Amino acid sequence: QVQLVESGGGLVQPGGSLRLSCSASGNMFRFYTMAWYRQSPGIQRDLVAAITTSSTTNYVDSVKGRFPISRDNAKNTLYLQMHSLTPEDTAVYYCNARLGLNNYWGKGTLVTVSS
Repeated sequence: QVQLVESGGGLVQPGGSLRLSCSASGNMFRFYTMAWYRQSPGIQRDLVAAITTSSTTNYVDSVKGRFPISRDNAKNTLYLQMHSLTPEDTAVYYCNARLGLNNYWGKGTLVTVSS
């Protein structure tokens, strides 16, 4: 089992940037496909970006070119660098780790984009 802890959320003005981090426990991080999801009130949780064990990345269209995802296997940490934020990016962002049938979630970090 892996425990995931997100950090880096907060209040930012439109056009600003934030970097989210997700710290994973244990020594299996490099074997997990990692991803960021987000959820706004009343809306389902949706995939934002994912990165495989070989660092192949995948993005939802709305964040392509703005939210690069990366991982540091030596630090057991996943990142989401968010640029050009808009109010539509306001959500709770969740870290996800997946290996086979095992699927783990963090508790989320709130990102609020507002002037």
